[in-house]
This record gives sequence, C-alpha cells and structure tokens, in this order.
Amino acid sequence: MKIRLFLISLIVNILSFQLWADEGMWLLPLLKQQRLAEMQAIGLKLQDYDIYHPDSSSLKDAVVVFGSGCTGEVVSSNGLVLTNHHCGYSWIQQQSSLAHDYLTDGFWAMTKEQELPNPGLTVTFIEKIEDVSDYVLSHLKQDPDSTGMNFLSPKYLNNLAKEKIGQAFLQEHIGVEVEIKPFYGGNQYFMFTKKIYSDVRLVGAPPSSIGKFGADTDNWMWPRHTGDFSVFRIYADANGDPAPYATTNVPLHPKRWFKISAQGIEDNDFAMMIGFPGRTYKYYTSWEVAERRDVDNTVRINIRNLRQEAMLEEMLKDPAIRIQYASKYAGSTNAYKNAIGMNWAINKHDLEQVKREEQEKLILWSKQSDKPEYPKALQALEWIVSARKDLRFRSWMLDEALSRGIEFTSAPVNLNALIDALNGTDKAKQEEQIRFFTTAANRFFNKNYSPETDMKIAKVMLKEYRSIIPASSQPTYFARIDKQYKGDIDRFVEAIFKQSIFGSETNFNAFIKHPTVKALEKDPMLLFAKSVQDERAAITAALSEFDTDYASAHHDYVKGLLEMYGDRANFPDANSTLRLTYGQKKGYSPRDADYYLSQTTLEGVMEKEDPDNWEFVVPQHLKDLYAAKDFGAYCLKDGRMPVAFTATTHSTGGNSGSPVLNNKGELVGINFDRNWEGVGGDLQYLPDYQRSIIVDIRYVLFIIDKYAGAVHLLNEMDME
Repeated sequence: MKIRLFLISLIVNILSFQLWADEGMWLLPLLKQQRLAEMQAIGLKLQDYDIYHPDSSSLKDAVVVFGSGCTGEVVSSNGLVLTNHHCGYSWIQQQSSLAHDYLTDGFWAMTKEQELPNPGLTVTFIEKIEDVSDYVLSHLKQDPDSTGMNFLSPKYLNNLAKEKIGQAFLQEHIGVEVEIKPFYGGNQYFMFTKKIYSDVRLVGAPPSSIGKFGADTDNWMWPRHTGDFSVFRIYADANGDPAPYATTNVPLHPKRWFKISAQGIEDNDFAMMIGFPGRTYKYYTSWEVAERRDVDNTVRINIRNLRQEAMLEEMLKDPAIRIQYASKYAGSTNAYKNAIGMNWAINKHDLEQVKREEQEKLILWSKQSDKPEYPKALQALEWIVSARKDLRFRSWMLDEALSRGIEFTSAPVNLNALIDALNGTDKAKQEEQIRFFTTAANRFFNKNYSPETDMKIAKVMLKEYRSIIPASSQPTYFARIDKQYKGDIDRFVEAIFKQSIFGSETNFNAFIKHPTVKALEKDPMLLFAKSVQDERAAITAALSEFDTDYASAHHDYVKGLLEMYGDRANFPDANSTLRLTYGQKKGYSPRDADYYLSQTTLEGVMEKEDPDNWEFVVPQHLKDLYAAKDFGAYCLKDGRMPVAFTATTHSTGGNSGSPVLNNKGELVGINFDRNWEGVGGDLQYLPDYQRSIIVDIRYVLFIIDKYAGAVHLLNEMDME
C-alpha cells in the first residue's frame, strides 16, 4: 500500500511539473531559486550566471528593447540587431515613398554608408537589475500620503531610483537611465539600470511579401509561413557611448552578442526566450475576466472591424494610401484579432470558473489561517468591477470609436497661449506661437495622413457611436450636430473638413497668413476635438475614483495568493521588464481530430500563393530559389527549407522580436506571434494550446544570403 501511495504521489508530482513547467515569465535574477532546476531537467546546459550575471557579461546583454514596444537581439560585434519585420515596419514605412517603396520591394544596405538613420528610434540595454524592495518599502512607510497611489506611481518610484543611484552617476554615464518597477501588485520592487542608444539605422528588410506574408488573414494563426524579421545597426560615438545621429558615429561594439545555430532544434527539444513582455493579467479575478470579455474586448472587436473595413477599402484603391496607412492598419488588426482570440479562450476554457476556484481556495485558506484581509480584498474587487461597469463601457467606446478611430480628434486644442498672443501686440510672441501651432498641426499635413480616408472612417465611427451610446452620455458637441445638421453625420463630417483650418492644407495656409482668434474659437474640428477630449477627461476622472481602492485591494489579493502558495514559485505579471520563458518545440491540437505540426517549410508558402490576393503574393525570385531547391546549408535533413516553428514558451505582446535560444544559449529563431488559441494565456496559461510562433533562424539566414545577396551581413555573425 505504501508503495502504491508513493507511486500515485510521484505520478501526481510529475503531472504537476508537466502542467507548470512551461508557464511563466521569470525575472532573471531569481532564476536560480525559482526555475533553474526545472529548466535543466528538460535540457538546459547553462547555469544561471550564463544567462544573467550582475557583474559581468551574460546572455541578457545581447537582448535589447527595440523602439518602445518590441524586443531585439544583438548578433554581431558591430552592433547588428535582429528584430521582427513588424517591429521595424513603421520605420521601414517612414523610409518608403512611391519612388522607393521599401515595404513592397524590401531594402538592403550593401555598405554601412547606405544604412538609413531613423530619427526617434532607440535601442535600450539593461545594464543591471536589483531587488530594491526594502529600500522602497522603507520610503513608503515615511510617505505622508500613506493611503495614496505612490506605491505604484512611476513618477514617485523613478524619483526614488534617481535618489538611490545619485545624480552624479547619471551625469557621468551618458545615456544611462534608471527606473523602479513594482511587481506582484506592489509587493516587491526591482530597479533597472538602462543604457539607451538613439542612432539606430536600417540595414535590411525583406519585402512585405516575405516579412508580412499572410498579413491579416494569418495574423495570430498557425501554420504560419512569414519571414518576419528586419535588420538594424546600433551606432555610438568614438567612445562607445550613446550619441545623436552623426556621420562620425561608428558601429557599437557591444558587451555580448548571440552565436547563431544553423542546426535548428527538433520536437521536444528545450527552447527559451528572453524579452520584454508587455502586459499579462495572471492575477485577474473572475469578475475582471468577465469585464475583459464583455466590455473591453467586445467593444474593440466591433469598432475596429468597422474601421478596418473602411480603411482597407481606401488602401486597396490607391497605392499612396496603402503606404500611408499600412502601419496603422496592421496595428489595428493586431489588437482586433487578439480580442477575438481572448474571448474564445475565456469561453472555451471557462476562465471565469478557473479564477473563481482560486478565489474560493484563498477564502478557505484565509479562514483557516485567520487572514480576514484577503476575503475582504476580494469583496472590494467584486464591488469595484460592478460599480465601474457603465463608465468603463463608455470609456472603451469613446476611445475606440472617437479618440483612436478618428484621427482629427487629436487636433491641438490647448490654444490659450496662441490666443493670448493673437490678442496682444507683441509680434515676436505671435510668430513664436504660430510656429508652435504649425508644428502641432504637422500630423495633419504629412505623408502618413489622408484627409479623405479620415473623413470616410469618421462617418462610419460616428454613426456606430451614436447608435450605441445614449445622447446623455455623448460629448456635448453632438447636440450641435443635431441642431445644425439635423443629425446627418455625413453632412457634418463633410462640412467640417470644408470649413476647418485642419480640413486641408489650403485652409491651414490661409489661416497662417491671417491668423485670428475668431477663426480658432469657431473652428468646428477644434470644437469637436475639444468636446471629445473633455468627455475623455470627465470619464477618466470618474474612473480614477476607483483607482486607490482597486490598487489596495489588488495588492492584498495578490499578497494573499503568494502567502497561500508558500514557497511555490510564482511569476509576476508582465510589465515590459526583462523576462525569461522556457519550454519545448511542440505542435498542438487546436480542436478534436486535428493536429498541427511544430514546423512549417517553404513548401507551405508556395501552397498559399495567390497572385490576386496582396496578402499571399510570392516574389518571383523566391519562387525561383524554391524551384531550384537552392537552399544552401539552411535546409532540413530531408532537403526542405524551414520557415517557422512553434514552442510552448509563455509569451505576449512585447515579446515580438525576442531571441529564441537552444539549450546552449544559441540563437535558433526570432519570436513574432502567438497562436490564436493561446491568446487567453494573458489571463491563464493554456499548456495544451498556447504556442509562441517563431521564424526559424535558418529562414532568416537563407533570405539574407540567397534572396538578398547580403552575404556581408552573415560574415559579421558567429555561426555554429
């Protein structure tokens, strides 16, 4: 009997390990105590200090924040960086024109002199990560606003970070910044020392027919056949320090870069990913799960679908509009399909019930442990979610339909300084304010904006908004639409574009020649934008009344879970900080009697080809390489050309561009997406469904070598 009980216990432990092994976005300084043994058990050949070392070079030094929302990896001693095509997309778009359409044709710099600067693009290294919980908590105890939000306030925490490291250190170290981030709802704090480079140049990008193959149809889907990568280079001054763009800057010589493995990995082989995941909601309650499905996601799905239909219609009519709106459209559809996938997961896996069971477990444990504060926190969270429901719905509708959906609602409305100057007699002040106003208005008259497209979208958005939101809850300007235009949205939109300063460049230039206060105060587009922004401010203020109580209750709820689970490792929700996730290369079964393999090949690209569908056009040169089987040394053992693979790593937005490594820490792929069935993993990890979608590094090398002929880039890289 004892042997039988032991075996049952052993099986339960094994199953439990299998269930939890792939879950989590782990902090690098805590790997040894939390996850190293499990990682080594499924194949890792490294030690924790090989991945993260606080005082010397380690793998983390080759991982960067690319821009403001993606990850990248350094792959050469000359600062070469790989990231996703979609992460570089807006920068590729900005470099593009009808004469040089790099989105359609691709771009490859054959010399460093041909590499293109990108004003505003940054690459950020993490120099150091420190647990500063005691330091922060000691300051919070002395904080006179003990019931406020400082324990989560970026401003408050970052001031503490600067105080801790000292202004002298920041002045002596060019490009270095520090920030303190809260974890586990403010139950723990880490400080990140960052080094930020601002001279980042475009080196190479495949055409969108490779880098964005499948586009919106395949987004969030598997099987996938997308070469989603682009190549940039970091430049620094002669001392290796961050510096603004200058022709005298030189390629950065980084602390560390990844060795590349062209051997690939097989099914069930170990894989790990290091990156900067954006947001997860592991510690949502059951009420928040329902709120996410019924309010946030439902509004987003409806409104974005309508906006995208209108936008795409204009893009397909005119190549210039296609280039202008390519990045906007891609960003919109990305979140749209995410919302659909998350709602599917919530319902299929009954994530409300999963969270409810965890809450009930905490309540029972709290009673047994005499911890009444944790059930009290749950009661507070339930009340808050219920009380804010109407406001949250109005907020999402306003944001999706008007603030995000219509571009002219971002017209500059804070014009007091300009009006004061025009009312005065100081010509110098008037000229200065006119310059500021012109700069603020530039977004309406640049290559990324089409008044005609915005007009078309606005008509659709306003009609849908008015059909859903009661008149009493609409921005005040809507009453004028009813009075002046008899509620005719089309007539209203056409009229304001005709009348407004921002309706056309002709209108704007006429105003600049003879600026008057009267024109500003009566401008219908400015008045409409001001009305929307006023409504946004009112809703935000009303919702903020719940913030302090929510933050306090959430803090206590998470604290209770951490206490209940004891020494079992729990990862904190993603918050755009450096994390590691690990798992194995695996396929999955999305539905009954169906199974997806873990690897796709170039054969699948040819099967999907549709020359009449812009999403599935295949470049002739790629077809020629396929026909000749000219794959070089990058093919599989059976002679096929690998394109992408899936792994059980736990990823989310922000992990785009993350390096995927084998058990020796060598680069085998670049993460670029998740499968649709696994999107619910932002709320609860789904081991049977959740898969990261990764472009195989061999496909990247093949495109650079055989397709682009940019062999000089491969010569920079260390390859196994």
